[in-house]
Amino acid sequence: MIHRRAILILALSVLSHAQSANKVPAAATEKATLTLHLLLHPIGEESYEVVHGENLVTMNTAFEYSDRGRKRTVTATLRMKPDFSPLALEVQSKNSPTSTTVNSVEVGAATAMVREDESHREVPLPPSYFVGFGYTPASVQMMMMRYWRAHGQPSNLPILRANPAADTAPAQIRLVGHDSLKINGNTLPLSRYTVANIVFGREILWLDQQGQLAGLMNFAGGLPLEAVRKEYEPALSQLVASGVAQEMKDLRELEQLVPPEMTGSFAIAGATFVDGTGHAPVADSVVIIRDGRIAASGPRNQVTIPRGMKVVNASGQTLLPGLWEMHIHYSGIEFGPALLAAGITTARDCGGEFEFLTTIRDAIEKHHGLGPRLLLAGLVDSSGPDAFGAVSADTPEEGRAVVARYKAAGFQQIKLYTLLKPDVVKAISEEAHRLGMTVTGHVPSALNAITGVEAGMDQINHLGFVTPVLRTPSENKNGRNDSPIDLDSEQARKAIQFFQQHHTVIDPTASWGEMAGHSKDVDISSFEPGIANAPYTVASKFLSLGSPATESERFHARMAESRTIVGALHKAGIPIVAGSDTGLIGYGLHRELELYVQAGMTPMEAIQTATIVAARAMNLADDSGSLEPGKRADLILVNGNPLENISDIRKVSRVVANGRLYDSAKLWKSVGFRP
Repeated sequence: MIHRRAILILALSVLSHAQSANKVPAAATEKATLTLHLLLHPIGEESYEVVHGENLVTMNTAFEYSDRGRKRTVTATLRMKPDFSPLALEVQSKNSPTSTTVNSVEVGAATAMVREDESHREVPLPPSYFVGFGYTPASVQMMMMRYWRAHGQPSNLPILRANPAADTAPAQIRLVGHDSLKINGNTLPLSRYTVANIVFGREILWLDQQGQLAGLMNFAGGLPLEAVRKEYEPALSQLVASGVAQEMKDLRELEQLVPPEMTGSFAIAGATFVDGTGHAPVADSVVIIRDGRIAASGPRNQVTIPRGMKVVNASGQTLLPGLWEMHIHYSGIEFGPALLAAGITTARDCGGEFEFLTTIRDAIEKHHGLGPRLLLAGLVDSSGPDAFGAVSADTPEEGRAVVARYKAAGFQQIKLYTLLKPDVVKAISEEAHRLGMTVTGHVPSALNAITGVEAGMDQINHLGFVTPVLRTPSENKNGRNDSPIDLDSEQARKAIQFFQQHHTVIDPTASWGEMAGHSKDVDISSFEPGIANAPYTVASKFLSLGSPATESERFHARMAESRTIVGALHKAGIPIVAGSDTGLIGYGLHRELELYVQAGMTPMEAIQTATIVAARAMNLADDSGSLEPGKRADLILVNGNPLENISDIRKVSRVVANGRLYDSAKLWKSVGFRP
């Protein structure tokens, strides 16, 4: 009897501690609404209700958002024990009027059945665990945090998923600081946490003193997302500033994991030297690097290595200029090591969050932060619920003011987006050119690629904005012009001649089109072997993409057409620059170059789209893009010869970024990739 009473007292004590830790009384109901943001632009809301019963805690969640007009609705029900141990989770996602997915977890005595997308798995229950399917709904993560706090704050918290690969990447939660929000004269204390392995990299999450979610900031999921409790919305800028500062702290931790192996003055000897200008390769070469610049290069018998200088033995390897990724959305500090590992030493961001981008750019350039040199294209769209990003211009005057702000912050370009009006595009372009900037972007829907260039666009993102002006006008019964492109037609010849005369730069992002649109009967690894090396949080995103297998013929026809058009544009002398958009980090650029070779470029010409041609497009060819004395020491060592087999570009062994040499394998490992 005494023994049973002691057990009861102990159980009540544990429950009391769990409730106290999260400041949520039993038999209570909580309700709250979160505002969802994409690139700091509000796109929807998430509402939740938590009911605390005597033996069961139930949370019902619903959120709806519209991303540039594409609507998505998600509902979820999470059932838990009073100590927040999960019992069941069901998440229904309506991605379109005809597409609904249901993912679920049912927890038994010793195992849990997880059903996710088209997979299912019975998972043995570890000592501690939680449930969820990525970063949404945010309120599920709030309950994960309560579980973690009530169960001893385990250093690793497995999240039960259908894919066994998830077992290798448990969530890692850390209390990293405290913030005080100032709202309407009141001070609200918050605890700040980082959460790794929900998405690629680390989220930043804030809880108030009652254990309720105040905000969540996701820098590394492809495009930055934020969820902020509605009453704290006026303090969004305070949370952003705190989140960016936390990202910089996390960056310094990464830098300690992967310090440069050489800096200052050193030599690279023995490699086959490819300078990127088109000159013949030089066997058994020597390159001297001093203080971030190339001091000398040439055959070993013509370049003397100073006595005592450190030497990298690169025999059997190919030495090339560092690669340029010309279409990235740099969403988190983890992008830096991954891009460097792939040999990318310069990256152009094509639309992100102002404060994060300028801060990380300056950390890299001014303080040797871990990442490629960042060039920034400032995103601007019209205002409204379907806009993209937080920077808008509805009048020519507003457009000119946006350009001035970006110029003052050191952006190289303006990136136009879909909803801009023609007179605003013209004003933005004229002001950008007056200030020495160039204009790139999506062709606004009120224009086409021809009229967009006439209005001042210097560059065009995505081949899909070019193809319509190559097609002979024709409509099918759905009102679309999807007739095959005849490159010998007068329509196509005139359009290509127009781009040629205007020196229009095009980044096709063909690899992203392949990744996002591949039919489900095509194994991703058949065209993107890098997927096998990616951490689960990255790979899972891409494994969920694709069109139905019934679209296979259309997919292959579309890719063949893309290759044909890229080849024709290149043959006409139109500058092509390589970029992968939100494709597989690092590897997406490699795939882009492979597709260019399939389109008819030589391997050297394909490499130049990601080196000297890109540098010229950004008006930086005097400083970078090729391996010549006086230029930035941005270069890569590759095991193999990409001039013979373009796929050897995937075999980067070492990278030198601004004169700092890193081991590629160590860079990959630092952010969860397998080398």
